[in-house]
Amino acid sequence: MKRYSLMSAALIATTLMATQLPMRAQTMDSTASAQTTKHSKKHVKEHKETAAEIQLREMKETLKAQQDQIDALKSQVSTKSSDVTAAQQTAADAQTQAAAAAASAAQAQAAATAAASKADAVSSSVSSLQSTTTDLTNTTNTVVTSQKKLEGEIEEPATLRFKGVNLTPGGFAAFEGVWRQHSVNSDINTPLNSIPFPSANEGHTSELNFSGRQSRLSLLAVGDAGSYKLSGYYEVDWLGTGTSSNNNQSNSYVLRQRQIWGKGETAGGFAVTGGQMWSLVTEDAKGTDARTEIQPLTIDPQYLVGYSWTRQPGIRIQQRWGDYKTGAFTIAVAAEQAQITNFTASGQIPVDFYFGGIGQNGGLYNAAGNIGALDTAGTAAITTYANNVAPDVIVKAAFDEPWMHFEVGGIGRFLRNEFFPVLTTAGTAAAETYTYGTTLENHTSDAGGVFGSIRVKPTSMFEIAVQAMAGQGVGRYGSSQLADATLRPDETLEPIRNYHGLFSFVAHPAKKLDAYFYYGGEYAQRTVYTTGEGALIGYGPRNLSDAGCYNEPAPGGNNTGAAGTISAATCTSPTRYIQEPMGGLTYRAVDSPKYGRLQYQITYSYIQRNLWSGVGSATTPTGPRATEPMIHVSMRYYIP
Repeated sequence: MKRYSLMSAALIATTLMATQLPMRAQTMDSTASAQTTKHSKKHVKEHKETAAEIQLREMKETLKAQQDQIDALKSQVSTKSSDVTAAQQTAADAQTQAAAAAASAAQAQAAATAAASKADAVSSSVSSLQSTTTDLTNTTNTVVTSQKKLEGEIEEPATLRFKGVNLTPGGFAAFEGVWRQHSVNSDINTPLNSIPFPSANEGHTSELNFSGRQSRLSLLAVGDAGSYKLSGYYEVDWLGTGTSSNNNQSNSYVLRQRQIWGKGETAGGFAVTGGQMWSLVTEDAKGTDARTEIQPLTIDPQYLVGYSWTRQPGIRIQQRWGDYKTGAFTIAVAAEQAQITNFTASGQIPVDFYFGGIGQNGGLYNAAGNIGALDTAGTAAITTYANNVAPDVIVKAAFDEPWMHFEVGGIGRFLRNEFFPVLTTAGTAAAETYTYGTTLENHTSDAGGVFGSIRVKPTSMFEIAVQAMAGQGVGRYGSSQLADATLRPDETLEPIRNYHGLFSFVAHPAKKLDAYFYYGGEYAQRTVYTTGEGALIGYGPRNLSDAGCYNEPAPGGNNTGAAGTISAATCTSPTRYIQEPMGGLTYRAVDSPKYGRLQYQITYSYIQRNLWSGVGSATTPTGPRATEPMIHVSMRYYIP
């Protein structure tokens, strides 16, 4: 631009000079022309340039050259201006084209965005359609599944619907058998405290018995009543014995009530259960809930030595906090049917007392007598109903984790008897006599104890458990049914100290196979008093004769023709300790929730019964002992 400014200034200056010089030149030309004409008129002669003419001519030539330069500069300026204008036009055109291109790009971008939006919309529509298709497929599958489930529930219902109650049948059909080395004249149920000694003729022969009587039927009813969940349970088998039941032809053993109870429960874990059920003493799998009791995996329905249990009428109140899947704590209290079992008092005891009586048919208690010595009819033991003053009161607390169950509790018992009090004694220790008052009195002896169990499952492959009970007058809560009480010299009842416990190990080496081992023991303490004349009375006096425990049966001794006996001759000490190890296998050939379970089982047990030491026995002071190896077998089909 600076260059163009200088050129413009030079052009203006030159233009001004050019304007003045022609005017002067014109004046000079006019003068010269006049002079020439004047001279021409005078005469024509050869012209010779003067210095002024030469100067003028040179000036004209210079002006002409300058004019040419100015024209050239004008042309150049014009050309440059045209070039600038053209460049400006080109730039403007370029800007226009760029703007147009930008507009086109914007349009293209808008079109692309619109196309992308349309593509997204299409994609969204496709996804929505796919989702709708998936939902429709899922809905169809759900409908099909629900239809199949509904058809299954209609054709193969797990429960039966009756009004507002769901009914679930259960149970199994069983073929079972037992072999015992020494006969106890029993079905698959073993009277553990009656193992015969060698002096009993049945102690020299084995027995093999088959049975279907443990087959079982059950029915669970559950209803949702809003604030309460209601349930009831009914369970029976054929292990009862009527007065005329036998194995002669029809094997018509009576239906036996195992459990019949009802339950009301709230969502907060509070529950009340009433009826005949497993005692609260029995180990549970979950809290203190009925129908979660754990029994040893035996075929023998008397279970195992050392197992704590009864099934009896009672009412139970419980409260649970927490959830069994994550951890729960439960407290329960129960009042249960009381009974004094296997009362045992040996020696020269006073006899003017009683604590119960034989049942009366009109009152629906069994009036049948027990079998006594040499198979003679008696009225003791099984048909003697205690005159209870109060129920057995049991409390228990349970703590549950997914891998462990722990429980601990206590029991209170009240053993009452009536008697005419002893006034005086006379005679000798071997033949003591008593005189009695004429006013009937009664006395209640407090009894009871503590119990507990723990079961752990470190892995799914096995579990280990230990349970125990200790106290006074709690023999009836052990499988062996050791004596609850004996007699003091004043005719009041003395509870016998009892202990029993059970160790369990159960393994699951395969899905269909269980292997297990148990060991249990029960103990009854020697409880002896000395009378005024020096006689020893009570449970296990040391002067009882055990001289005949190991004697061979003598001809004409305790034989009565067709019937043998398990009673030993001259073997009078009571049981001190019973122990039983047991191992077995259970195989589930079929285990289907639709078709049921087909199960085979075999167990081997070895029972040893030890008596308190008396006199005349070769094993004194350890006491006589009897053994009973047993094999049980079973095949069961469980209802699905």
